[in-house]
Amino acid sequence: MKLKHTLLLGFSLLLASISMMAQEESIAVEDSETVETAINDTLPKTNKYGLRVGVDISKIIRTAVEDGYTSFEVNGDYRIKKDIYVAAELGTSNRIWDQDGLKTTTNGSYIKLGADLNAYNNWLDMNNAIFGGLRVGFSTFSQELNSYTIYTTDPAFPVTPREVSIESTGLTATWAELIVGVKTEVLNNLFLSINLQLKRKITEDTPEGFDNLIIPGFNRTYDFSQFGVGYGYTISYLIPLYKK
Repeated sequence: MKLKHTLLLGFSLLLASISMMAQEESIAVEDSETVETAINDTLPKTNKYGLRVGVDISKIIRTAVEDGYTSFEVNGDYRIKKDIYVAAELGTSNRIWDQDGLKTTTNGSYIKLGADLNAYNNWLDMNNAIFGGLRVGFSTFSQELNSYTIYTTDPAFPVTPREVSIESTGLTATWAELIVGVKTEVLNNLFLSINLQLKRKITEDTPEGFDNLIIPGFNRTYDFSQFGVGYGYTISYLIPLYKK
């Protein structure tokens, strides 16, 4: 009987010891996970710095589907601070204007230089952007008058377009541009972006006998206004150089 009681007491003590050891191990694991979580929460967020280059796919699509429109633009930016990027766009344009009895051909190239500010506070390892920026644009181009129609209100004497070939070369224009847009990282280092542009002409050379209807980089001009608009859909790739 004493042996039975002794065995029961020993077995009970063994179960109690095992239970206490399990509780201590569970507490140690929980404490370790808490410490690890705290360490992860206090790790500094790193940002990728590098050169991002891309193309405006809206111009490629319009070139493929729109008659009289040929344009191509490459763009890029470089991160100099956490939310500040220097940016540039470089492009060419060849467009035919055939409206209101006037047909012209504009051919030229342009460059835009400036900076963007990202107003979006990214989560860890995210590189999206809601940005605004400023650009200064410069364009050099030529204008060719292909045909024109003399305006008349007399239906008894209809007029036919007069075919001509008058070309003005070496024309230039400058403008300031406000740009706003959204940039999203769809794959690692691959970005899609949409932007809207409001432009204001600063200087322009006009061809002899008529005004510029289109300026490469500035786009459509308007009578009695120095303002213009534009848009872009871009795909770009970030070449990461370092993290900070």
